[in-house]
Amino acid sequence: MPNIPQRFILITLIALIALGLPFETLAHGVDESTRAFLLQNTGVQIIPFLYIGAKHMVTGYDHLLFLVGVLFFLYRSRDVLLYVSMFTLGHSITLLFGVMSDIEVNAYLIDAIIGLSVVYKGFDNLGGFQRLLGKSPNAKLAVLIFGLFHGFGLATKLQEFQVPDDGLIANLIAFNVGVELGQFTALAFILLMINIWRKHSSFTRFATNANCLLMSAGFMLIGFQLTGYFIS
Repeated sequence: MPNIPQRFILITLIALIALGLPFETLAHGVDESTRAFLLQNTGVQIIPFLYIGAKHMVTGYDHLLFLVGVLFFLYRSRDVLLYVSMFTLGHSITLLFGVMSDIEVNAYLIDAIIGLSVVYKGFDNLGGFQRLLGKSPNAKLAVLIFGLFHGFGLATKLQEFQVPDDGLIANLIAFNVGVELGQFTALAFILLMINIWRKHSSFTRFATNANCLLMSAGFMLIGFQLTGYFIS
């Protein structure tokens, strides 16, 4: 039964990320213990904010789905580093700038755009833009722009809890570093799965299926967030 390993990887890579996480992780959700900490925190709290940042990235499957799409057809380590750096730059800019400047954006609309980023990347990986427009958009620029929206999504959620100004800069930096540590952990797992998968002859067929699932997950996220926007 040669297809079992590939099917297992597909299920692990997509279904576990998209379906196996707690419901409160939707829309950058914050669990009750984290919510209580953010509301009660005062002063510089480096380690707790490192932990919260890492936890957010590891359980934030909208981020992970987008990163799966970004990394899917990257074979060289320097390309992986470049694209992840572009995403990190965008994510960091809007996270820090959004909170420090108190820029408020509707969380549902931002998270709908994050869902759109997942759809975009899956469609691009399937060659949709190449067939539709004759060329694909600038991939690096797209990752940077969507990284900006991903960062705004988290900044918006943090603003809802009115994190105290005391120690805010240090805590935000610690949080952002935690996000990147969580991202590194998630990427190690994602790359391991994809690299194992690439060794099998059915990679192309399963890559098509996986990116179709990415698009489906993205559309579900968009629908969920727009529904929340209109009924809230």
